[in-house]
Amino acid sequence: MLIELGHFALILALAVAVVQSVVPLVGAQRRDAAWMAVGDPAAIAQFLLIAFSFGVLTWGFVASDFSLKVVVENSHTLKPMLYKVSGVWGNHEGSLLLWVLILSLYGACAVWFGGNLPPQLKARVLSVQAMVAVAFLLFMLLTSNPFLRLEIPPLNGQDMNPLLQDPGLAFHPPFLYLGYVGLSMSFSFAVAALIEGRVDAAWARWVRPWTLISWVFLTIGIALGSWWAYYELGWGGFWFWDPVENASFMPWLLAGALLHSAIVVEKRETLKAWTILLAILAFGFSLIGTFIVRSGVITSVHAFANDPDRGVFILAILGVFMGGALTLFAARAGAMEGKGVFALVSRESALVANNLLLAVSAFVVFVGTIWPLVAEMFFNRKLSVGEPFFDAAFSPFMVALATLLPLGSMLPWKRGEVTRTLRPLWPVAVLALSCGALVWAMQTGRSALGPVGVILALWVVGGALTDLWQRTGRGALAGRLARLTRLPRSDWGKATAHAGLGITIFAVAAMMSWKTEDIRVVQKGETFPLGPYEITLQDVRQVQGPNYTSTTADMRVMRNGDEVALLHPEKRNYPIAGMPTTEAAIDQGLWRDLYVVIGDPQDNGGWAVRSYIEPFANWLWGGALVMALGGLLSLSDRRYRLAAGARRQPAGVPAE
Repeated sequence: MLIELGHFALILALAVAVVQSVVPLVGAQRRDAAWMAVGDPAAIAQFLLIAFSFGVLTWGFVASDFSLKVVVENSHTLKPMLYKVSGVWGNHEGSLLLWVLILSLYGACAVWFGGNLPPQLKARVLSVQAMVAVAFLLFMLLTSNPFLRLEIPPLNGQDMNPLLQDPGLAFHPPFLYLGYVGLSMSFSFAVAALIEGRVDAAWARWVRPWTLISWVFLTIGIALGSWWAYYELGWGGFWFWDPVENASFMPWLLAGALLHSAIVVEKRETLKAWTILLAILAFGFSLIGTFIVRSGVITSVHAFANDPDRGVFILAILGVFMGGALTLFAARAGAMEGKGVFALVSRESALVANNLLLAVSAFVVFVGTIWPLVAEMFFNRKLSVGEPFFDAAFSPFMVALATLLPLGSMLPWKRGEVTRTLRPLWPVAVLALSCGALVWAMQTGRSALGPVGVILALWVVGGALTDLWQRTGRGALAGRLARLTRLPRSDWGKATAHAGLGITIFAVAAMMSWKTEDIRVVQKGETFPLGPYEITLQDVRQVQGPNYTSTTADMRVMRNGDEVALLHPEKRNYPIAGMPTTEAAIDQGLWRDLYVVIGDPQDNGGWAVRSYIEPFANWLWGGALVMALGGLLSLSDRRYRLAAGARRQPAGVPAE
């Protein structure tokens, strides 16, 4: 009975979403306060109904209710409780329900935190948000119903994909969806502004918090996915330009461009059309990512589904919303005329360059991701676009972005002078170039990527700190330090996020340039060198896990006669799913990771062993977390909350 109630709640949520998508929109057009007011309770009711359905499905997984088809296909009684819960979204149907739940949550948050929004704009935003919900609720109920029953329930389930039975992957999808789906709010604000025919500084102030929180969640979600790939797949890398990785990376780049573009609209009343277009494209690329993950047109180790019919449905959703929004964008072009003028050397110009670099880099990633599909469809050729293409095509834009960042953030609005702005940055430039030259001298025979990464990282981090210090003005040191603590949180957030980017750039360059790799066959008791370390394969034994069997190695790591670590890499086999996984053993440190993987047994009695020294590995995810922290600091600034900065109507004057 509970399962049927969960299914019925979804159907009822669809009906509520239909009402929410129509009534407030008509009310805004007619300026009817009663009709517009329908949007608030409808958004909250829709969220509560979907949350109830999600809770019912979660109970089905926790209780191992094998009358549910989705539970049978993705769970097992022996599975640990964490993975029973994460199994709810570790499949196509459940993850789609989580997608819709988060979509409705953002609509409800617009009600709870949007009290200062003009009633007409708020009504239109809620209506557009509900239209997206209608499309995905229909998609789920018609093609991906998570509450399908089996006539004869089996005694046990088929287990979940073993690759997903991992703490990193348990939390990665929720964070990623909070970012993906959060961009629907930016889209809704853009479409609502186009319908209303007004894009101004207040609109930019309202749309920025939604974009910022989405960007923060995407940053955390992408970092979790990268961390999972690093230690779970056993390939010794952090990024593989996999289509599913790219699916989240493209909206992240466009969301970053949207954040910076909205600043120009807010401060200077210009770049309106470009900002609206970015809001549309950012959510559009989220839908493209949904298509890539769920259609099966592109294979990946962590795609959710392989069903072209579902892919066609998602393409239809993409066509309707992107086509409709872009058509409206073209029709309202006259309402988005910019008011501000600025010189070639100005912060506005730097932000335009920032936008172009981020947007073009997202397009490069899109072309590389989709080109194999295009080549097969139109040219009947099977192509593989891998790391060499992305490194060669994508890296120059990031180098240019990092080079521009400190200077652009310190240029004045409207008109500036390069020489004057560069004056406080000269010490940073000298330090960065000196450290780069030192690294170049120390790493004889290696690529230039390491020194370039050091130069760019110090330039970006030092530029962020210099920008922060320059905002304290002139005077005695004590006075400047006091003013530093009183700077707005948005200033601290910007400096922190930019510094996090610099740290990430350094870590990427270090891991790609200075990595030490060794692949060999090792006998029990044999010792082999890895850089300054000596590793001994002491034993290989069989271990029984809760729902798997494991081939576990005991490997002792020594340096100069002292024991550094005792590592236990594993090769697991999940008998229910019939699938092996690799569990790397990692000795983590501030400056390096020792990374060891045990492979298959060899004919001569030895074992295949891969071992790596990964320099500054933890700095990569630390940099991503610093970027996310910067976003949260900016979000905590009261001037940038949704309700802050809203233009209140004078008493007795009705809202337009």
